[in-house]
Amino acid sequence: MSISVHTNKSALIALQNLNKTNDDLAQVQNRINTGLKISDAKDNAAIWAIAQGQRADIGALGAVRMSLERANSIAQVSMTAGATVSDLLVELKEKVVAAMDTSLDTASRTALNSDFQSLLRQIGQVVDNAEFDGANLLDGSVGANIQFLANADANSRITLSTQNLSLGGGNIAITAGASILTTATASAALAQLTVAISSVNQSLGNLGSQAKQIEAHLEFVSKLTDVLEGGVGNLVDADLAKESARLQALQVQQQLGAQALAIANSSPQIILSLFRGG
Repeated sequence: MSISVHTNKSALIALQNLNKTNDDLAQVQNRINTGLKISDAKDNAAIWAIAQGQRADIGALGAVRMSLERANSIAQVSMTAGATVSDLLVELKEKVVAAMDTSLDTASRTALNSDFQSLLRQIGQVVDNAEFDGANLLDGSVGANIQFLANADANSRITLSTQNLSLGGGNIAITAGASILTTATASAALAQLTVAISSVNQSLGNLGSQAKQIEAHLEFVSKLTDVLEGGVGNLVDADLAKESARLQALQVQQQLGAQALAIANSSPQIILSLFRGG
């Protein structure tokens, strides 16, 4: 190889190798800083696009989870209130049966009627307060059902059906103004209560089945989100132990490359010795 002051091939090669090492070192440092082996499209366009698509699904499933959690809360509030209404209906039946005793005097019957009407007011208050985030399934204020998101594409829904437990409604025919001051009115109230207890319990059974479905689907969505997040991690996350080892190796290569370049740059000095006087 010829020796020239214009072209130092060894230095050029050493510089190229040093630049390559510096680029690799910068890439490793970026992976360590971000924790990602693929942080943008230039790292690997195909994998980055796949990961972005999965991230979009994960974000959408987050909205689905929020919708299902709201549905679950509404169902829990409704079932709690419904169970209370069922208990109050049982108490009402006790008062009504007691009022059918023909031996009662006026004072006793009036006291029973007062308790009866107090229980009716409690049912009304329970139903009116069975609300979560503006939704009340028990007072007849909403339509036939409420639908919630079930998938990331928002083209599937899960339903909570309304169960009207208000006095004088579809499930409880007895009205807020009912009384048991006579055996005749007590007999009529008993017939209505018998039907109401059966209807309310059936409504609570339907609500419980839907609540169980919502809980199961919420658990599935949570697991699916975890799986997708793990899949994205497999695609783009850096192996930090491996990158740490590469970092140390590249730092050594960088130092050796700098020394090689320094040696290559000093080689033209040999030319001076060729022209020294004897």
